[in-house]
Amino acid sequence: MIIKELHVVIETPKGSSEKYDFDPVSRFFVMSQSLPAGMMFPFDMGFIPGTRAEDGNPLDVMVLSEFKTFTGCMIKCRLIGAIKAIVHEPDGMQVRWDRYIAVPFLSRVYKELDVVPDKLVRELEGFFAAYHGLEGRLFKPAGYLDAAPAYEQIKFV
Repeated sequence: MIIKELHVVIETPKGSSEKYDFDPVSRFFVMSQSLPAGMMFPFDMGFIPGTRAEDGNPLDVMVLSEFKTFTGCMIKCRLIGAIKAIVHEPDGMQVRWDRYIAVPFLSRVYKELDVVPDKLVRELEGFFAAYHGLEGRLFKPAGYLDAAPAYEQIKFV
């Protein structure tokens, strides 16, 4: 498989208990949410510029990294896979909402999703379940995608 480079813009850095979103109109990052006491982002959360998810926003990606980053920085990453998920909305609708996972090209930690410890994958699923639960959504993991099929899902607009 050819390793493709993805540019990921970090919105919310690892360890933050505040969620930040990029506002394309003002071109600033806006604090959009404060997580409950004790809850924080386990890794950097960002987006892939030039993509569009079903909600109209760019695709989200969690970046597993040993590096300290900050809101607004861009990291050259490679996708290592995705957690397939179904999200049950409060109105009863079900939406496929896969969670893409990437690592910086400069990382020496993880190379593929299948080498990420199962415990860490379960913690990521737990975080996404708790995070979606804050908005009354039910996050249900539905398997995993390796890098190649995850890349195939990413469409640039």
